[in-house]
Amino acid sequence: MKKIGFIGMGIMGLPMALNLVKKSGREIMGFDVVEEKRAIFVEHGGISVDNTMDIIKSCNVIFLCLPTNDLVKSTIKDIISFARSGTVIVDLSSTALNVVREMYYEAMKAGISLIDSPVSGGEAGAIEGTLAIMCGGDKEIFDEVESLLHCVGANVTYLGKTGCGAVAKLANNMIVGCNLASVGEAFAFAVKAGLDPEALFSAIKDGFAGSAVLSSKAPKLISGNYEASARVAVHQKDLKNAVQLAGEMGIEIPMSKMVLDYMNELEGDGRINEDHCAVAKIYEKRMSVKISKN
Repeated sequence: MKKIGFIGMGIMGLPMALNLVKKSGREIMGFDVVEEKRAIFVEHGGISVDNTMDIIKSCNVIFLCLPTNDLVKSTIKDIISFARSGTVIVDLSSTALNVVREMYYEAMKAGISLIDSPVSGGEAGAIEGTLAIMCGGDKEIFDEVESLLHCVGANVTYLGKTGCGAVAKLANNMIVGCNLASVGEAFAFAVKAGLDPEALFSAIKDGFAGSAVLSSKAPKLISGNYEASARVAVHQKDLKNAVQLAGEMGIEIPMSKMVLDYMNELEGDGRINEDHCAVAKIYEKRMSVKISKN
């Protein structure tokens, strides 16, 4: 029986790791740099380790959920250097396409497989196990780990060769980013015109403007609670990756570039670790209005 490890138990990673413990019926080893996260993991039946090397040297399937391209790349390099041949890496992070492809070929030389499997659905989806998971890589390796992916996601889709999952996630977050901006713009506009934001939400949420983004983020705008279920920093990274790839293909993605500019502005305003719906703060600033009723 394959041993399973999970590296990176943050906002998204911890609930995914806990669902693996709960649903797989297997022992799961986990590591995060934050001791509190490891303690929660142990409370729910996981096996905590003090460093990534314990997982790398002992596990056959290693899940990654890490916040930056550099951290994903350095961790995969460690796996290539120290893991046994036949190990499968399942990268749940939102990793840049060029990094995914580079690491896939480097891993292959060492007899190690890499599946890019970024997720969508936010913290709530991670907790409930209802994430959408977009996968790229060798089909036979995907088939090996598909049952494990169904422990953390309700919709697991194989999209094709290495990098297809990464591209799908970029497209996903381009749509989400533009949706976030449109919700923020519309609510700031409406409040400026004298509408009550809560009444507006009630009026439009079940109409054609309704969406998962509107349903989950409008209440945060109305309450003024920008505690992150998905951080600006992570979404900013994805849009940077999308803009980079668009440039390499010789095309423009102006709407996504605009949202990226807003997220860069949020970074300058010290809001990089707030929820990505804080894009609405840009519209509040431009329109001299406050959406929140608090």
